[in-house]
Amino acid sequence: MKQIALYGKGGIGKSTTSANLSAALGARGLDVLQIGCDPKRDSTRMLMNGAWIPTVLDLVREKGEDGVSIDEVVREGFAGVRCVEAGGPEPGIGCAGRGIIATFRLLERLGALHGDVIVYDVLGDVVCGGFAMPMREGYAEEVYLVTSGELMSLYAANNIAKAVARLAKRSKQTCSLAGVICNAKNMAGEEELVREFAQRINSEMVAYIPRSRTVQLAEVHKQTVMEYAPDSEQAAVYRELAGRVLTNDRTSTPTPLEMDELEDLALQFAEI
Repeated sequence: MKQIALYGKGGIGKSTTSANLSAALGARGLDVLQIGCDPKRDSTRMLMNGAWIPTVLDLVREKGEDGVSIDEVVREGFAGVRCVEAGGPEPGIGCAGRGIIATFRLLERLGALHGDVIVYDVLGDVVCGGFAMPMREGYAEEVYLVTSGELMSLYAANNIAKAVARLAKRSKQTCSLAGVICNAKNMAGEEELVREFAQRINSEMVAYIPRSRTVQLAEVHKQTVMEYAPDSEQAAVYRELAGRVLTNDRTSTPTPLEMDELEDLALQFAEI
């Protein structure tokens, strides 16, 4: 079983990438579980034709941990992908990291953490250590960084690489960096910049996802691209990503950049 996690800057398109990746894997006949680790609980929405599924934390708050059944927290979406939303704390209260830990333990107890591939779609960055939990607790074994060529996206990806490198020093740590996914903004030189960034942090760019109107059209129809436009060029990109993830056996301990190195790299590829 592969357990992968997608991390990256908020708004970079992790949920869109995760949902389409899961859909492409599910379309291959694989048993796929996608877990959204974000209080916004919108990770699986396009797989569920726009439906907001109840979050694990909301159900636990309402019924107590012992009162929640597996059918309430795991819903089947497009291509048979099993969908879970962890949810988050009430505003101004607590730490979502603890909530995610409680969620995963409940899913374990209910026997939901199985399948050919588990995709963890994790909030924003890891400034809050709680969201490093899927890595720290050994759930996410292969980490993919989702970034564009924008400096702040690269900055967030580099910060996550620091977290992976720090966790890799632990004796029983199982997570490592599996690659960088460029979810492009269609900037000049963007593909080359992200490829170079990946190499400098001791990894590689595993996919270049061009910006496409098909993605926006699919979202307004409340579907993944794989469902809305399965014959499109963009769907082919997600299928290629799925194939790459399945066969990828190259993982590494990242070597994150210093901030001035990152800025110099971005400057080299900036359109002047």
